[in-house]
Amino acid sequence: MRRHTPAPDAKHQAALAAGGDRTLLIVDDDDTFRMRLARAMERHGYRVTTAAEVDEACGKARVLRPAYAVVDLRIPNGSGLEVVKALREVRADMRVVILTGYGNIATAVAAVKVGAIDYLAKPADADDIDRALNAGDRPLPLPPENPMSADRVRWEHIQRVFEQCDRNVSETARRLNMHRRTLQRILGKHSPHG
Repeated sequence: MRRHTPAPDAKHQAALAAGGDRTLLIVDDDDTFRMRLARAMERHGYRVTTAAEVDEACGKARVLRPAYAVVDLRIPNGSGLEVVKALREVRADMRVVILTGYGNIATAVAAVKVGAIDYLAKPADADDIDRALNAGDRPLPLPPENPMSADRVRWEHIQRVFEQCDRNVSETARRLNMHRRTLQRILGKHSPHG
């Protein structure tokens, strides 16, 4: 089945038609994810540059002035929100998508306020990101073709907090306000599908 891809807004449609600016900056501290996404976005026709932290991202943005950016919310020495602000100062028409492992409405609102055009939960694939970067100026993004199940979102969140607590079960259980044995059972299971 072929996916429906919404048309880009007029400015970006014209740039694409003219073989225009397809420069993309990907900012994420996860080396494996960053490189995999870079290769996938190159297959979508973007000229990709990557950065792993705030200072590197801001420096590359000032030199390259990319048309598009994909920024992880949690990165070393700062926040993805800081990067979005800096990117918008470098190029006001840059289309920026925030990626995060956290599905948090307050953060989504903050991302849009500083200039992001969309907010996607990890793991987002290259097709979802390409659609978000080129979706135009509609009030709400289209729902994902295959959204993660509630069980999968919960599992991803627990895994993220567990990693942030240096894989300490007791500390993770405390932060999640969860009984330690319940957490151990969840951590012992494989990730839910979907």
